[in-house]
Amino acid sequence: MGVAAGPGPRAGHGRAPGRGGGWTSVTGPASAEDLVKARGVLLEPVDGRRRLAPEALRTALVDLHDFWLAGRAAALGIGGTGSGIALAAVGALGRRELAPHSDLDLVLLHEARTDVDRTAEQIWYPLWDAGIGLDHSVRTPGQAVQVAATDLRAAFGLLELRHIAGDGELTDRVHSAVRTAWRSGIRGRFDEIADGASDRWRRNGDVAHRVEPDLKNGHGGLRDVQLVDALAAAQLLDRPAADVAAARMLLLDVRTELHRLAGRARDVLRAQDADEVATTLEMGDRFELARALSGAARAVAFAAEVGLRSARAALPRKGLAALRRPPVRRPLDSGVVEHMGEVVLARDASAARDPALVLRVAATAARTGLPVAASTLHRLSETAPELKEPWPRDALGELLSLLGTGRGMIDVVEAMDRTGLWGRLLPEWGVVRDLPPRDRAHVWTVDRHLVEACAQSARLTTRVGRPDLLLVGALLHDIGKGRGADHSVVGAELARQIGHRLGFPAADVEILGELVRHHLLLPHTATRRDLDDPATVERVVDTLGGPGGRSSTLLLDLLAALAEADSLATGPGVWSPWKQRLIGDLTQRARALMAGEPLPRPAELGADARALAAAVRADGKPQVSITGDRPASVAVAMPHGPGTLAAAAGVLALHSLEVHAAEIHAAADPSGDVVVHEFTVTPRFGSMPDPALVRGDLVRVVAGSLSLPEALARKERDYAPAHPDPDAPAPRVLWFDDEASGGVVLELRGTDRIGLLHRVASALEQECGLDLRWARVSTLGASVVDSFGVSGPGPGGALAPDRRAAVEHAVLTAAG
Repeated sequence: MGVAAGPGPRAGHGRAPGRGGGWTSVTGPASAEDLVKARGVLLEPVDGRRRLAPEALRTALVDLHDFWLAGRAAALGIGGTGSGIALAAVGALGRRELAPHSDLDLVLLHEARTDVDRTAEQIWYPLWDAGIGLDHSVRTPGQAVQVAATDLRAAFGLLELRHIAGDGELTDRVHSAVRTAWRSGIRGRFDEIADGASDRWRRNGDVAHRVEPDLKNGHGGLRDVQLVDALAAAQLLDRPAADVAAARMLLLDVRTELHRLAGRARDVLRAQDADEVATTLEMGDRFELARALSGAARAVAFAAEVGLRSARAALPRKGLAALRRPPVRRPLDSGVVEHMGEVVLARDASAARDPALVLRVAATAARTGLPVAASTLHRLSETAPELKEPWPRDALGELLSLLGTGRGMIDVVEAMDRTGLWGRLLPEWGVVRDLPPRDRAHVWTVDRHLVEACAQSARLTTRVGRPDLLLVGALLHDIGKGRGADHSVVGAELARQIGHRLGFPAADVEILGELVRHHLLLPHTATRRDLDDPATVERVVDTLGGPGGRSSTLLLDLLAALAEADSLATGPGVWSPWKQRLIGDLTQRARALMAGEPLPRPAELGADARALAAAVRADGKPQVSITGDRPASVAVAMPHGPGTLAAAAGVLALHSLEVHAAEIHAAADPSGDVVVHEFTVTPRFGSMPDPALVRGDLVRVVAGSLSLPEALARKERDYAPAHPDPDAPAPRVLWFDDEASGGVVLELRGTDRIGLLHRVASALEQECGLDLRWARVSTLGASVVDSFGVSGPGPGGALAPDRRAAVEHAVLTAAG
């Protein structure tokens, strides 16, 4: 479809968009309803016409609204040059970035016109009546300059003022006056600008890392592009680089398609919309879109952060400050100095002569908390040569110094990565850069997760004999992702390759490779297997090289520390006291076996649990005790029989308790007539329930007066999410046959739901008639990995293939 080009027509003459997508002659202004219809034609073309691409759509929408507004202004007698009245646009329309459902931001400028209010109403009211979002104002030139001086949001808008109709000289004069006032007053407003940006970033998070990013207000979003433009308008910065312009275009395109898809204004890209937006932008899937958005947002965020620092340094000095001597360059390290709050190179520093200079600058910045000056980063990226292999010893030392600073390294690595320095040091980084996670428990892109894990590991270096290997292992543990194969296997080879390049001895390189290869061994084993089974511990020790080797115990300690750092860097709730206890228990048992010591005996029931069992034997009714709060330990003692785990788990779910771990003690006493279940739980909301109320419901369930399936179904209807995640993966069942007892392990992976453990345990115990010997329940956000040691009717508790198929069907049905 064609669109009007250039400024709007005079006196309402010209051609306007018709209903079928062509043009219709008019002799007067079209109604606002016609404007709405024409917008609809652009958004949803008829007769099979191809819809406009995002950029073309924004251009067409701007031209359409310019045309209508110019025609309306002409019909109201808003004349040309010298008339003293003008209609101008700010905001998205002013920037020519109008998304399908963006509000119109309009300013009616005038020079003391007495009839201006009536004229304004004749423009605004038709738009309101047609349901078009409108933000409007009426200003004299003096009022426009005054409001820009007192209202930061208004100032940002007026900097983008664009003429629509009427007296163009008036618009130009106001625009020039606002920009002049902006430049002259920037020193007094800079702190407000910087603080406002920081507050917005804190409220809305990072576009690059949020699962559902705010494309407009988030850190690295469109408001940051406008921030950089505003600083450039104050002549504190140059115009943004090409990568920021490309990032801006991608953010605008995604926001345009999001508006078109949602049918209304929306700035947050929800997970359920991402695939469709990706398709319209001709990307493979939402993961490709997420990766592109992450790269774009990081470019914008880096430009905004560097822009604020550079602008602060460039602020004009007045009064006594202008007479002071320039700030002194304070030495920080060899070839590195501090100047005006930034880390810069000493005047005689040369990366060509000093191979470790790049990493020394980075380590110094991370250690002092000072940012590296953008000019220094660009100078190093242009002049620093490739490091020879193996690296010089002092270069490796500076890398370890950088990694050992913990949280201080994160922003430094980000800055190095945005300027190409980090990828030059680690070429393998390119595959994981901006790579979105496939596991919903992860909140960071893969590269940022690696940096976060390294920062977490810096807190744990005193626990291990080789802190250098822990730091590098944490940085590389997921380096194999994004390569189409098992990331632990691929990552181990890459880690060995990198270790040789960094200059580690061959023995250390092998430990580094094994650390990456087995970084999931301890958490997966501890949370999904029976630690009281000797075969579980023996398998861990054999995997790490068998008992008796010093390197085996060193690797075990490194793996335990890495498991904690990895979990803490994954997302909220992934590292918890119960997981810490399980991994600690497994590590202790494995260390004992490596030293030739007998394995610790299974933990016996505590005095409280034994007292519960005695109470059950006394009156034959279930007993409950609760200790702690977040998380809490719940012990449930019941007469031995089928369905006890299902009943206990169901009652806990009924009281809004989320189960993180479950232990089954099949015989609480020598006679075996009582079973005790111990749960680690947290309340979904509120506080822990009264144990007497939990026990009362459990007694009713056992007596048959309370139907758990019906009660849980009602609770799920009341408390389940209003909009379930359509991208939630289908549940899966995996089988393992390598336990020492000859039994089997069933592992369920799926999405958490209210009463899930009850449903699955009921399917196993009652529907399938299996004996549950132990259970490990692992809840990570919305995902669960639940493992059950089961015994069937076969020799040693084995299950025939056809029996497994029936059990798997029952479990998947319960999980679905």
